[in-house]
Amino acid sequence: MNRDDLLKLDHQFCFALYAYSREITKLYRPILDELGLTYTQYIALLVLWEQDGLTVKELGERLYLDSGTLTPLLKKLESMGLLRRARDPQDERNVIVRLTEQGMQLKEKAYEVPEKMFCRTGMSVEEAAELRERLTVLLKQAHQTVSEE
Repeated sequence: MNRDDLLKLDHQFCFALYAYSREITKLYRPILDELGLTYTQYIALLVLWEQDGLTVKELGERLYLDSGTLTPLLKKLESMGLLRRARDPQDERNVIVRLTEQGMQLKEKAYEVPEKMFCRTGMSVEEAAELRERLTVLLKQAHQTVSEE
């Protein structure tokens, strides 16, 4: 690869990830529309279905989202009746996020999302798992580097 090739868009690893991420999110859109959710709302609920009762800070760390992005997202989900936010009685500085009954029931409908996505991507379960594992390692490495700066 010559020096000029280094600055070609098609040779940028970051662009390939960025573009793929956007395309995958587009593939999710019609599936999540059936649930009345955006992609970001969906991933927030995934975390809460896994572990309800997290603080806003813990949820943000898990999703790699700052409070400026997370707060409006949680307000919207609360207005939809899917969760409630309340101050932690032990520490008023923390806000605890808990699913409502409606939020817990939505989980049943969400079970079909991963299967539908596999059909839309054309990847096998094994290929998707391998890619996810590699990307998770890269994400942790990048996050560690950013945290150290």
